[in-house]
Amino acid sequence: MGRTVAVIGGGYGGSAVAKALSSEADVVLIDPREAFVNSAGSLRALAQPDWAPNMFFPFDTLLTRGTVVRDRAVSVDPSGVTLASGQRVEADYLVLATGSSYAYPAKPNANSTSTSEALDDLRQTHKELVDAERVLILGAGPVGLELAGEIKEVWPHKQVTIVDPAEQLLPGFKPEMRQDLHRQLDERGIQLRLGTDLRVPPTTEPGSAETCTVTTTGGDEITADIWFRAYGTSTNSEYLADGRLTARTPQGQVPVTELLNVKGHDHVYAVGDITDVAEAKMAGYAMQHAEVVAKNITAQLNGAQPTATYQPLPFPMILLPLGPNGGVGQLPSPEGPFVAPTAMVSEFKGADLFTGRFIEQFGRTA
Repeated sequence: MGRTVAVIGGGYGGSAVAKALSSEADVVLIDPREAFVNSAGSLRALAQPDWAPNMFFPFDTLLTRGTVVRDRAVSVDPSGVTLASGQRVEADYLVLATGSSYAYPAKPNANSTSTSEALDDLRQTHKELVDAERVLILGAGPVGLELAGEIKEVWPHKQVTIVDPAEQLLPGFKPEMRQDLHRQLDERGIQLRLGTDLRVPPTTEPGSAETCTVTTTGGDEITADIWFRAYGTSTNSEYLADGRLTARTPQGQVPVTELLNVKGHDHVYAVGDITDVAEAKMAGYAMQHAEVVAKNITAQLNGAQPTATYQPLPFPMILLPLGPNGGVGQLPSPEGPFVAPTAMVSEFKGADLFTGRFIEQFGRTA
């Protein structure tokens, strides 16, 4: 085979694969954005817009050898990619790395593909948030909790309420971690309404400063000056809908082998949220997938059989900061999962939200 690798999607997994292979092959990285977006920093960027430029890393510094095509895939088959512009990218190896979509501000608006547009969105929403004294967050998953923590870090006086129909925070994690999370939320004055749903959604737009009152299914009223949606994700795999490459699962994901090949194709791989690997869809896992795929394609380029495999952990892991100095975590060890102390959560993620890692990956000065 030849030495052209098309990587579709420049997120956490895709950019890591492209970087790793750019000295081994002719890499074509396909993404509609002009820069890698470190979405882990999006919520801090909302609360602290002066920090926002830290989350964008232009693709033009990523590759040793290769091409970045700023376009969107509309179809993929075993021999290449068809783009929205009509351009065709023929490739010897394909990597599907298009991730998933999440409600803004956890990820940039889909239509804001330039860095300047994404920054404008964050600055505008920050202005809406500044004067809002009562903040309602719908969803008590990691995104909702991190958003509450970032807001309280900047505006300790704001009233922040998180509503979620689930009865328990982060089920599946160790009880002592969840207990510590409750303690830290209480210390910050974040009101948590678990086991609570709304009769009807807010009538105002999310992220817009406009007072609204919602009624819970229990009959309580909650008044807020602004609200945010922190739930709902969808896999970005519409370009596979024609079935020319593979069938998708009902969740829009693609079935993969332990080598992370798309089943039925030994030269096509997938990483991150688009895979059907039975694990939470998190950036850390996508970057681990990327290491496996880069090793396997490198082996094939050198005429060897790929042997690197990926096995998901039998338990969940998480680093969940509440601002730069707070948060909880559960990490793996040879003895099983352990609860990470807050200082470790801050050191590994909360202090810079992985910025240092990507400064090194993209060769950017701090």
